[in-house]
Amino acid sequence: MFFSQAGARPRMWEASPSEHKKWVEVFKTCDEENKGYLSREDFKVAVVMLFGYKPSKIEADAVMSSVDLNTSGILLKEFLDIVRKKKEAQLYWNEIRHIFTAFDRHYRGYLTLEDFKKAFKQVAPKLSERIILEVFRGHGFEPWSGKIPHAAEQLSPCATTTEPVL
Repeated sequence: MFFSQAGARPRMWEASPSEHKKWVEVFKTCDEENKGYLSREDFKVAVVMLFGYKPSKIEADAVMSSVDLNTSGILLKEFLDIVRKKKEAQLYWNEIRHIFTAFDRHYRGYLTLEDFKKAFKQVAPKLSERIILEVFRGHGFEPWSGKIPHAAEQLSPCATTTEPVL
């Protein structure tokens, strides 16, 4: 399923009550000493529990540097905001992957100019071939692969269908 504005920047997303409750439970579980905040290590464990991966040193540093200096760690409100943003980003990447997969009709992991033209004929039939070619070559690489996020952003004005491109 495509979203209404394919490739658009992540939009504000609200967790369901059950997801919100799960996030709070994870926070409480990781705050073993009931300090009221998560330390750097507590945060790493929480990310593993919620997202299934251990955050890199760079990610942990970025999160910890954004924490209020008057606290010793990540408060519940900050944690919930971080998790919401991570979930938005995850949904955004899934949307991009879905768009790319729909365009990659032969499951090669890249798009040829011909794939690109066929996809645009379905989602934007009046778009000139010149513009399609400019978008395809916009980043100076062919065949189209690797930089899926940039390419999907370029598709956003045109790809507004709710049907997969076949």
